[in-house]
Amino acid sequence: MELSVLDKNGKETGKKVALNDAIYAIEPNDHVLWLDVKLYLANQRQGTHKTKERSEMSGSTRKLIRQKGGGGARRGDINSPVLVGGARVFGPKPRDYSFKLNKKVRVLARKSALAAKAKENQILVVEDLSFDSPKTKDFVALAKNLQVADKKILLVLPDQNKNVYLSARNLERVKVVKASDLNTYSILNCTSLVLAESSVAIIDNLLLKA
Repeated sequence: MELSVLDKNGKETGKKVALNDAIYAIEPNDHVLWLDVKLYLANQRQGTHKTKERSEMSGSTRKLIRQKGGGGARRGDINSPVLVGGARVFGPKPRDYSFKLNKKVRVLARKSALAAKAKENQILVVEDLSFDSPKTKDFVALAKNLQVADKKILLVLPDQNKNVYLSARNLERVKVVKASDLNTYSILNCTSLVLAESSVAIIDNLLLKA
């Protein structure tokens, strides 16, 4: 699969980039995609939630009403979960939501995500970008020239570029990542995957040698 390389103005430069069939032409594995997205979202969770259980509540331990004969539910002290303002039963406790996923599964997930984008013709390749200074309007102009201004954009750069990152940071539907930090969730979460020309080789190197 070959794609034309575009410049900042959205015009073809005459250069072509070959996308490796071992990555971009495979049949996407839906279950593996689901696992890797689940892992990513699980890792975003802080897991610091906590509610007080009965023994942790402050309040008298005096039994409020007699055990039998009252006609209502059996309850002991003021901290009973039966009462409004009482403790919570089996509430959440601090925990780690992360789980292990094999490296080969994570690699296959990224390949599947890229193949899904290629299948839907949602991949563009642009010349390596550089801005003289961080200006949001420059990035907006770039998106318009590439005809992706109305889409959710994921821009993949070969390495850290502060001016490009700062120019896109204030735009709600744009995310800029390094090729080495590319993940399944980000790929699937965009509607236009914009690859800088040099990042294609880095992605190939990461996914084919893993």
